[in-house]
Amino acid sequence: MSAGTAKINVTVAEVKPINDLVTRFKFVRTGGGELPTFSGGAHTVVEMQDGSTTRLNPYSLMSDPADRGAYMVSVRRDDEGRGGSLFMHNNVREGMEMVISNPVNLFSLDLRAKKHLMLAGGIGITPFVAQMAQLSHTNGLFELHYSVRTASLGTYAEELSEQYANKVHIYHDDQNERIDLETLLDGQPLGTHIYVCGPKGMIEWVHKTAEELGWPREAVHSEEFLAPASGKPFEVKLAQSNKIIQVGEHQSLLEALEANDVDAPYLCRGGACGQCETTVVECDGKLVHYDHWLTDEQREGGKLIMPCVSRFEGKTLVLDR
Repeated sequence: MSAGTAKINVTVAEVKPINDLVTRFKFVRTGGGELPTFSGGAHTVVEMQDGSTTRLNPYSLMSDPADRGAYMVSVRRDDEGRGGSLFMHNNVREGMEMVISNPVNLFSLDLRAKKHLMLAGGIGITPFVAQMAQLSHTNGLFELHYSVRTASLGTYAEELSEQYANKVHIYHDDQNERIDLETLLDGQPLGTHIYVCGPKGMIEWVHKTAEELGWPREAVHSEEFLAPASGKPFEVKLAQSNKIIQVGEHQSLLEALEANDVDAPYLCRGGACGQCETTVVECDGKLVHYDHWLTDEQREGGKLIMPCVSRFEGKTLVLDR
C-alpha cells in the first residue's frame, strides 16, 4: 500500500452471497481489536494473492461507520474483468487472513448540506448504505433513488426500503421504470447536495442534467472507480531510477511499477483521486488517457499520465520516477 494507505491485517469473518452476482465480505482485525474510523463514502483497497499476481482492488465500505468491530464490502462478479472480483468470489473463504488498506474517503458527505439526494445504479449502492447509516445517527435529511436491472438483482433494495421507509425509491429496468431526473432535481430545497455512484453513463447524465438546471458544481458529487484497461504491451523508461519496465497487455502501468519495486503513490487505483499523477519527461507516441482526473487541457499537453488506468502506444515513453 502507499500514500497513506497503511496496511491492516484482517480475517474474513463472513462470506454471504446476496444475489446471483453480488457477494458480501465481512472483515475483522486479525487478533482482535477495533478497526480505524471511517465516514460514509470511504473505500478500502483489498490485497489479493492470486498465484504469482498481487491484485489490489478498491471496494466501498458499506458497514455502519459507528461500528468499528468490522468492515463490510460487497463485490459484484465480473466474468469479463481482470480477475479481482472472480478471486473474491471463487477463492475467499471464512477464516482466511487477508490484507486491506486504511479507509480513504474520496466520496464523503458534505455535512453543510441541508439535504442529501442520493442516486445509485447497480453495485453503486454500496457507499450509500454507509452514508445513510451515518446520517440516520444524526437525523440528517436524505433521500435515495436506486436504479436496478431486476428485483432479483436489486442489491439491498428490499432491506433499505424496509429500514428507511419513504426515503428509498427503487426503479426496475425490466419494468421500464426510470428516474425522472429533471423533475427530481428541479424540486429540491435550497442547500441540497447531489451524490451519484453507478455506471459511467449514469454519472455523466446526472452531472449534465444538474449543470443544465443551474446546480453549482460543488453541490454535485460522484464516484466511479475505473478498472485498468487492457491494451498492447509497451515499454517505459524511468528517469530517476534508470529502470526500463515492460507493461503487459493485461497489466496497468502502476502494477508494472510496483512489480519492479518502484514506489508509486496511490489512493484509489481507479483514476479518481489524482494521487498517482506522474510527469512525462519524453513521449514519442500516444498517451491513452482513461482517468477522470486530468483536464482536457492537461491531456492535450501530453505532460502528465495517471499510471493506475492509463496506457501508452508508441516508441518511447520516459517518466519522472
